[in-house]
Amino acid sequence: MAANLTPQYKKAEDRYKAATTDEERLDALEEMLREIPKHKASEHMQADIKRKMSKLKAAMESGGSKKGAPSHVDIFHVPRGGAGQVVLIGMPNSGKSSILAALTKAPVVVAEYPYATDKPIPGMALYEDVPIQLVDTPPITADFAPSGLVNTCRGADLLAVVIDLSGDVLEQMDVCTKYLDSHRLMLKPGEEHDPAAQHMAHKTFVVATKSDLAPAGTLDTLKELADQPLDYIEISSETRQGLDTLMKTIYDLLHIVRIYAKRPGKEPDMRDPFTLKKGSTVHDLAVLIHRELADKLKSARSWHAPGVHDGQNVPREHILSDKEIIELHFA
Repeated sequence: MAANLTPQYKKAEDRYKAATTDEERLDALEEMLREIPKHKASEHMQADIKRKMSKLKAAMESGGSKKGAPSHVDIFHVPRGGAGQVVLIGMPNSGKSSILAALTKAPVVVAEYPYATDKPIPGMALYEDVPIQLVDTPPITADFAPSGLVNTCRGADLLAVVIDLSGDVLEQMDVCTKYLDSHRLMLKPGEEHDPAAQHMAHKTFVVATKSDLAPAGTLDTLKELADQPLDYIEISSETRQGLDTLMKTIYDLLHIVRIYAKRPGKEPDMRDPFTLKKGSTVHDLAVLIHRELADKLKSARSWHAPGVHDGQNVPREHILSDKEIIELHFA
C-alpha cells in the first residue's frame, strides 16, 4: 500500500534534509509528523520520524556534547516565568525592546539602529499584582530569521506581533504572519479548543507601536487591509499611551484567574496570588499549593466569589473565579 505523501509533507522533508541545526531539523520533523497521512501504510514512517525526534530532543537536552566537553547552552530557550510568557515578534526597529524597557527592568538595548537585540531577553511586567513574562527577540525579515527563534515561540503562552505604525505596516504584518504560519506557530480561528493545535501553535495578537509618530487612522487602515482576525492594541512606549490596556489584554488572553490563599484563623495573603487557568477548581488549587496534601483536602471556604456568601463552604469541584479568596482545610 502506497503512503501517498502530500506536497506539504514533501516540502517539510526537504526542509529537514536542508537543515543545518538541530532546532531546524526538529521543527521540520514535527511538521512531517503532522502532515504525513495517518494510515497503515505510513506506520513505519511515522515511527521512524518519532525515533528521530526523540533522538534529537535527547541530544539537544544533553547539549550534544561528549563527556568532558563544554556543555551547549541554547540561548533561544527561555524558561517560563510569572503567570504566563509572551514572546514578541517583529521586524527591525519595530519597538519590541522599547516595550520591555517601558514595562520591565530587563537589560534591553533600545537603539535606533537595527539588530540591537541578538538573543531573546526576558523581563517581568506586572498586571496589577500578577507578574507576566515578556520576551524580546531578535528581529526577522522577509529573507532571514534566527533558526532558534522557532523554539522560543514554541515555549510561549502567547505571541505578540509588534508593528511599527510609523513604517510600512502591511509589509511588517505580511513578513511576521508568513513566518508564524510557515512554522505553524499561530492558532487559526476555530483551533482555540483543539489540543493538537495548541500543542504546536499559540494565540496571537498585534501590538501596534509608535502611535505618537504615526498618522491618524494608520491602525484602522492596517486592520482593514491585513484581513487578520486578531486583537490589536495601539501603544506608544515613549508616551506610555496604551500600556495599561496592553497588560490588561495580555491578562485576559492568558485565560487565568488569581486566587488569594487564606490560612484558617489568619488574614488572607493579598500580595502574592496563585494563578491558575480559567475553569480550575478548588482541588486544582490544593494540588498547586501542595501536591501530596491535595488528596487529603477535607473542605474549603470561599470569599468574593459570584453566587457564594463570604465564608461559605464550597466543594472541591467548585470553579474558581478571579480575585477569589480560598481557605483550605486538610484532614
